[in-house]
Amino acid sequence: MTLSLRLRQHARNRPRKAAIVEPTRSIDYAQLDRMVDFSCHALRAKGIERGQLVGLSLRDRAEYLVLLLAMSRLGAVVLPLDPRWTNAETQGVCDNFGASRVLCDRASGDSSWTPLHDSEFGESAEAYDDPEVGLHSPMLLSLSSGTTGLPKGPRVSQGKFIERFMIYWIDLGLNAADRFVTATPLYFGGGRGFALAMIYAGGSSLLLCPPYKPEEFVEFVNRQQATSTFLVPTLLARLLAIAKDGEMQLPSMRALISSGAVLYAAEQREIRRKISPNLYQYYSSTEGGGCTLLTPGAFEGHADSVGQPCFGVDVQVVDENHQALPAGRVGRLRYRSAASADHYYKGDESAAFHDGYFYPGDLGEFDADGFLYLRGRSKDMIIRGGVNIYPSDIEAVVRQHPSVIEATVVGVASKEYGEDLAVAAVTHGPLDVEALRAHCVAVLARYKVPRYFLQFDELPKAGVGKIDKQAVAAAVANRLAVQTPERTVQSP
Repeated sequence: MTLSLRLRQHARNRPRKAAIVEPTRSIDYAQLDRMVDFSCHALRAKGIERGQLVGLSLRDRAEYLVLLLAMSRLGAVVLPLDPRWTNAETQGVCDNFGASRVLCDRASGDSSWTPLHDSEFGESAEAYDDPEVGLHSPMLLSLSSGTTGLPKGPRVSQGKFIERFMIYWIDLGLNAADRFVTATPLYFGGGRGFALAMIYAGGSSLLLCPPYKPEEFVEFVNRQQATSTFLVPTLLARLLAIAKDGEMQLPSMRALISSGAVLYAAEQREIRRKISPNLYQYYSSTEGGGCTLLTPGAFEGHADSVGQPCFGVDVQVVDENHQALPAGRVGRLRYRSAASADHYYKGDESAAFHDGYFYPGDLGEFDADGFLYLRGRSKDMIIRGGVNIYPSDIEAVVRQHPSVIEATVVGVASKEYGEDLAVAAVTHGPLDVEALRAHCVAVLARYKVPRYFLQFDELPKAGVGKIDKQAVAAAVANRLAVQTPERTVQSP
């Protein structure tokens, strides 16, 4: 049953149950169904049709979920866009994928951008249904890289979305009785996926939209008696910073789900001791959906693991010839399931897909009990606060500055974000770090602006003259360990 039909069913069977809850309002299932119908009629009046790819660049609020549900009912395909991106970044992604329209909060000089106002959302007594829309219909194109380079993303059907929900229900135990807090951006795969899964299941999706203070999150969860939530390690670190010894922050939490970056064993112990003992470490990706899960009961004895394969997921560690390796051997990680994409939409897939498996770019190793241990990344992607960032996006901008001769961007360890960004640059004369940072701020979304800028006389090269990123990363780590203030700058 599609998202649309399931929502119709909930509107009949549990009309007064809260579907979406915000700090200042609550929307029940009957209202939500009528709001989705209203948006369907409004989108059709704007010329949006079944099969059309439409960018969605909106701030986080209940109407974002309404539009996601309306687009699925209409049969249009959503291209989620980070509202923090500049107009140029947003347009670049839309042009790359061929999105003909952008629904947004802000105006643009481009006639294809359609600003939406509160007056355009309402409730309709006239149902909207399209019998051609089914589980086979494409629902969303989920981006998995940056914006100024060549972004990639699989086009995920409604059926694949529901297969991804199966892991939430079977492995994480989410159900119609849950009050799930969505505390990450809705353009982000985890925030969007869990919120829609709760509506499909008939539970309550509680929205606490960023930005907010950690104290506000704790107060909201406890006041709402929330039972489950999804947080990236960056947010968990902020909760730990205000946690008190001998006091559990989130006593009502049955499932505290973390994904986006690996939590170290010591961090997990602190979270279980101060925030909630019911911590689930969920390893997943935009392309493949859920991969492995470390449950609360499996933590002791496997604390450095990312858990065992999720329900219905085939996970392998293979050699360079794609042959499965036995336990105890390190190799390339790959996995597949009914929820996994098998190709990119308008993107190079040669390194990411093979024989129906998705290769996330990580190296892994299984133990004898079937627990997976990650042993490093085989590609350059940086995960900052749970958000995927490709260095090429930032490098393209940095190299445009007239003072820069050559530059590269590497990831550095960060207690707050898991990873952060550092620029290593060769320049004409002394590095003007403030000018280079201002150049980046003017072009890039704020979270892509590097934290560190370091000047080098020359960058290490590989045999063919290509910048040796591994050597650069080691040099940057050494420099930051004995940081020279006059030659570096930290972005707030």
